[in-house]
Amino acid sequence: MIKEALFWEKLEGKRGQCHLCAHECRIPESKFGVCGVRQNVQGVLYTMAYAQVIAANIDPIEKKPLYHFLPGSISYSVATIGCNFKCGFCQNWQISQASVRDGDAVSGRQMMPEQIVAEAKKNNCLSISYTYTEPTIFFEYAYDTARLARKAGLYNVFVTNGYMTGQALETIKPYLDAANVDLKSFRDDFYKKLCKARLQPVLDTIAAMNKLGIWLEVTTLVVPGENDSDEELGQIAEFLARIDHNIPWHISQFHPDYEFNNHIVTPIETLKRAREIGKRAGLRYVYLGNVQEGTNTNCHQCHELIVERRYMGLNKPNLKNGRCPSCGAKISGVWS
Repeated sequence: MIKEALFWEKLEGKRGQCHLCAHECRIPESKFGVCGVRQNVQGVLYTMAYAQVIAANIDPIEKKPLYHFLPGSISYSVATIGCNFKCGFCQNWQISQASVRDGDAVSGRQMMPEQIVAEAKKNNCLSISYTYTEPTIFFEYAYDTARLARKAGLYNVFVTNGYMTGQALETIKPYLDAANVDLKSFRDDFYKKLCKARLQPVLDTIAAMNKLGIWLEVTTLVVPGENDSDEELGQIAEFLARIDHNIPWHISQFHPDYEFNNHIVTPIETLKRAREIGKRAGLRYVYLGNVQEGTNTNCHQCHELIVERRYMGLNKPNLKNGRCPSCGAKISGVWS
């Protein structure tokens, strides 16, 4: 299904400039933006993947991963094809790197926003997550769904690379309750070479989300030999701590896939080292991802066990009005 896009302007010669993401593509007539799902048709920019769902699943909220947002709840999770990044290490490359431009328009099935909200309610989900690929590139679809979800008493979650413009973020903000942002590296050359993007817009989004009051968690997929040095991990941790030392940081294990089949699995020792680096930088909540340990939440003050997790499942959170029952310290998050 096609729909006129948001955030674009007409240019001379039937060209159009997209202002949805930080690429801000200038798109000639009949051509696509970097994402491969936004096309200039006779001088008008359209989103070509509206309501065309490639994935729809019921997931634990912990899978996003969000550990301090409605723990133990389930989230109706949806995606269309496409992404505005070209990461060679992508773990969902089969759908993220598909595009209408490359003839994948028939992928998935049509599912209108009203249907998504109805399915979420029917399955007792507390939230809808826009995930798996990049929600920014199906923004119109996510926005329409999020507005309906809010009216129905559901929360909305973005799992994103953080490459949206400030205009797009301000527009979705009234309906966006939480986000997990991938901070893939702290080097611009990494983003340019491996993602075909830039670092600064991601840093800007993280800072802006925190300032706007959107519950924020951050994930770094640690790829051996690419972004696993103590210096770089320390720069990421220090950046997050400067913004807010309560931001949970998820350090995830890489598994060889897509164009990075020649890389090794991230050693658990690397993840543990990164966790210590994060703690030294002042982050209160640092978690290991894609492994069977390092997922519990403890009080940052007295180290009381607050949430015990067992691979996407958990025991009842040990909280009293959002505070540690032992010492009374506030445990940041959205708990109910």
